[in-house]
Amino acid sequence: MNPERQAMIERWNSGRKDRDRDRDRDRDRDRDRHITGPRFDSSNRISKSSRQPPASRPVASAAASAAASRYLTQDEQSEQFVADEDKFVLRQAKKKADIRVREQRAKPIDYLAFGLRFIDPDRDSFDDDDADVEIPLPSPESVLQCLDEPQLRELEEDIRSYHILETNERNKEYWSALLTLSSDRRQKLKPQGPEGRSVTSVASDIDRILGPKSLEQLEQLEKQIRLKLQSDEPVDTDYWGDLLKSLLIYKAKARLKKVCAAIKEARVELLRKRDPERAKALELADGDGDGDGDAVADASAGALVPAKSAARASSLTPSDPASSSAPPPGTARFAPTGNEDFSQATKALYDREVARGVGEGEEVFTNEVAVPGIQRPFWADKYRPRKPRYFNRVLMGYEWNKYNQTHYDHDNPPPKVVQGYRFNIFYPDLIDKTKAPTYKIIRENGRRKGESTAPAGKEDTCLIRFIAGPPYEDIAFRIVDREWDYSAKRERGFKSTFDKGILQLHFQFKKIFYRK
Repeated sequence: MNPERQAMIERWNSGRKDRDRDRDRDRDRDRDRHITGPRFDSSNRISKSSRQPPASRPVASAAASAAASRYLTQDEQSEQFVADEDKFVLRQAKKKADIRVREQRAKPIDYLAFGLRFIDPDRDSFDDDDADVEIPLPSPESVLQCLDEPQLRELEEDIRSYHILETNERNKEYWSALLTLSSDRRQKLKPQGPEGRSVTSVASDIDRILGPKSLEQLEQLEKQIRLKLQSDEPVDTDYWGDLLKSLLIYKAKARLKKVCAAIKEARVELLRKRDPERAKALELADGDGDGDGDAVADASAGALVPAKSAARASSLTPSDPASSSAPPPGTARFAPTGNEDFSQATKALYDREVARGVGEGEEVFTNEVAVPGIQRPFWADKYRPRKPRYFNRVLMGYEWNKYNQTHYDHDNPPPKVVQGYRFNIFYPDLIDKTKAPTYKIIRENGRRKGESTAPAGKEDTCLIRFIAGPPYEDIAFRIVDREWDYSAKRERGFKSTFDKGILQLHFQFKKIFYRK
């Protein structure tokens, strides 16, 4: 017989024997089972597959779990939305500070924020300007020293806004230290009683003890003082409490000094690529600012400027006595005159208005002109005539008409145009306080309202004259002659009031919309 056929028959016989053996085993099991029990059938037996799952299944399950983890709950989505909004607000605040510093109209908070940008890891690199490193900056402590109590209060509100929005730990320490030093500076400006004078008498001893210590040493000393105050042993709580308050001030100074040292190092590295000599001078300079590290108040802008910039501006003024009487352009109003009002009441009103500074889209307006046809007032023999002081602002902005929309965009904006004025003139010493100062518009050469004699591309101008009673003289300014907007919509509203010795005339021009 064929061997292959013989092998096939043997395999068939062995399989038959196995099937017979299984059938006999099932018959025996059925014989032994209970009559009501389930019957076992090997042909219907269900068993778990022994095959291994494909390799792609774990990957698919991992991807599914990762996709599931990306789904956020409603609370998590709300938290993420608030966090993203805070980041946007902080980024916009930093951009505005950079722009105001570059345009030399910065407020105190702008210098503090601008200096931090050199070590800020969260800043947008597209907002960097190569010339930023060359802008002289005052040290933070000198900025605080130049401010009075109302300005410090305003600065603290700005610092708190940055501190709340910041997420970087070093930046938060920077703003926290500035907030502590600003509060301490404001407390020192308040009138001191006998207790304050006693504290001042030992300030030199505290400075001698805490001044040379590093930040780590001050933190260690702070722990020791707190443990002593929390212990049950009898201690002089007033002494140790005052020492702890002083220690926190010096701790804030040490933290601020550490951050300013990092800022200075970053600026030196950037300057080495542009101006090695200036980088070396900045590296060898004392303090954390440029050169002397001081700042001076700029009354014309209501802000601060570095002392080096002020010195550079003063060096550009003419030394000729004949021409020295003419102040630089835009600052003629702030030059001292013989009959200007310098009373204490006027100075207080003026300083308060200057402390508000200039807002976004505003510039200081000083275009004063001689009053036409002025005559000696009849009350000049009884009262000494004086010129009122003022702090005026002009509103500048862009007009996105059809032509500008076609030829310009936000990256390349059109020239700014005058959109309105805000006059603040101080009359605190009026003899007759029942009669409020008034104003009137003067158009030269017989031109009437609505008529235009200006060439194409130019705007007509007129004089606005402010009239008050004794002892104040009349003053006049040249402004753009356009129709005023008398609506009361938010900040665009017309305002003409005389309260607490201040004449306020705020107005904006109407916007002209062309329709087909």
